[in-house]
Amino acid sequence: MKPVIDIIIPVFNEEDSIQKVISEIPKDLVRNIIVCNNGSTDNTGQVAEKNGAIVVFEPIKGYGNACLKGIDYVSHLDKKPDIIVFLDGDYSDYPKDMTELVDKIILDNNDMVIGSRALGTLEAGAMMPQQIFGNWLATLLIKCIYNYNFTDLGPFRAIKYIKLMEMQMSDKTFGWTVEMQVKAAKMHMQTAEIPVRYRKRIGKSKVSGTIKGTIFGRA
Repeated sequence: MKPVIDIIIPVFNEEDSIQKVISEIPKDLVRNIIVCNNGSTDNTGQVAEKNGAIVVFEPIKGYGNACLKGIDYVSHLDKKPDIIVFLDGDYSDYPKDMTELVDKIILDNNDMVIGSRALGTLEAGAMMPQQIFGNWLATLLIKCIYNYNFTDLGPFRAIKYIKLMEMQMSDKTFGWTVEMQVKAAKMHMQTAEIPVRYRKRIGKSKVSGTIKGTIFGRA
């Protein structure tokens, strides 16, 4: 039976990119595209809705807050998904790579799959030096403490819905991706990474240009 897949896209002022992201999502894979509008002051929500997304609103700023709003929406659906995919709305990732992400769950029975920019193709200037360093440091610490091998904290990821709910995610700001990967390690989940392509984002980075944002999760 074909798995039910919902995608959660946290956004803040992404009106110039969100249409591109939505248009490139493999529609044959995904049931719901849920755009979590995190207090945008532009027309991000309207553009997303016009392009077929379900838009939920989270006025309290924070990457984790936006993701938690999306999870809350999904948790109240009559039919829960089998897999949740997280994808940023700035067009830095390639949505079509989603097929390979979910295949590592569907075919290989992984619990969580990270789209690794470190293993993939990185456009020149797409990541700042502090992002690359932050990813290296955080993944090294996870390996040293939990003996789990990750190469990236990339936000493009897929996870079994039931495993996501077991994690009881709580981080509301920068540490969302780190929290998920640390909890996966603590819970001895079966994880994998696939190489993904990564390009310069459309618009200004909301977090990744800061040391705090880089080290604590949304690198």
